[in-house]
Amino acid sequence: MAAATQSTANGSLEHSATADSSASSFKSTASQADPSATPASSSQTTATTAAPPEEEEEEAEWQAPKNGPLKTPIYTPMKSAKPHSLSAQSLTPEQETKFATVLASVSQWQTLPATSLKGAAQAPLQDHERMWLTQECLLRYLRATKWHTPNALKRLQSTISWRREYGADTFTADYISPENETGKQLVLGYDAEARPCLYLNPAKQNTKMSDRQIHHLCYMLDRTIDMMPPGQESACLLINFRGAGNGHVPTVGQARAVLNILQNHSPERLGKALISELPWYVSTFFKLISPFIDPVTREKMKFNEDLRKYIPTQQLWSQYGGGTNGELNFEYDHDSYWPALEKEVQRRRTAFRERWEKGGKRIGEYEEYLRGGKQDSLAEVIRKAEEATGHKVGEGMEGDDDLVAAEVGKLSV
Repeated sequence: MAAATQSTANGSLEHSATADSSASSFKSTASQADPSATPASSSQTTATTAAPPEEEEEEAEWQAPKNGPLKTPIYTPMKSAKPHSLSAQSLTPEQETKFATVLASVSQWQTLPATSLKGAAQAPLQDHERMWLTQECLLRYLRATKWHTPNALKRLQSTISWRREYGADTFTADYISPENETGKQLVLGYDAEARPCLYLNPAKQNTKMSDRQIHHLCYMLDRTIDMMPPGQESACLLINFRGAGNGHVPTVGQARAVLNILQNHSPERLGKALISELPWYVSTFFKLISPFIDPVTREKMKFNEDLRKYIPTQQLWSQYGGGTNGELNFEYDHDSYWPALEKEVQRRRTAFRERWEKGGKRIGEYEEYLRGGKQDSLAEVIRKAEEATGHKVGEGMEGDDDLVAAEVGKLSV
């Protein structure tokens, strides 16, 4: 959807509500890569593993290797795992109107603040930022703000400005690699609703406290999103404190930084958080940070439950969950796992971007289409609607980009 050349992001926000972004951020120490490349990484080593299946082919049921432990990521959920996306649910007429209003506003964004500071200089909206503004993304921010359109617009702008300032789109696999040499964070397998699983292993902490530790989590959350299958838009977080000493527990400041990423800049991305084997000092830590955890996030946190209730045993790591171990024989080998993850992420992100370009580089595109699902592109939905009605979308609205975008918004949902 073409943006109006005479509008800026600030103008669009003033049209809905005047608000200043207040997201907290950190200065990135990452090497600066071109954020429009997807993703920026220089890791070239190829892991010794079977190539991931092509999306066009009928995929066989996933099976673990029979000749030893798995050392690479899992590329597909079990066939019994079925996504349940909130964005796929029908909207009320009022919600449709609010979505159309948000889409109309963001479609005209030409520039956004380069940082989260008040009065920050404007910088042009980049293609990778436009691509991020999918239909499901707009709906996630609307749900997170209880369908308050000015707040949703404010938070969308805040997240883009925060990612620019924080450097989230510039972190490379090589920059993050030292943080993951012990396998303290793993994207591995899928839960019963086809959410990709991100394992956090505090006992494997191998670096001193630094900004890069938080960059590491931000990077792995983005990689977890990359591994989502069509129709899924949330992740399953597994944290096991077995063997974690007092020195392995993050500080309250680090915890608040993580919550800022999860709650403010990744709303509705957490499907479940499964937390196991907590020593007393970790329980005390959770009590300390509890005031900073919003009720929606808190509701998704489960402590010391049988993990087999949530994750198929075939893809549940056998070392996890205390007495409720899964069947997956996995061994972390950094030289195998890390390049294999990056190679698969590169493949998926390249395909994602190619579909977005083929669909006309539209803001408000469908994520299921972008991930290779059965959903038509937004351009194709519009074409079919015009063919069925004999009415061209935007006809008679020439020069009023707000009305055109609003009509597209109502049509798309």
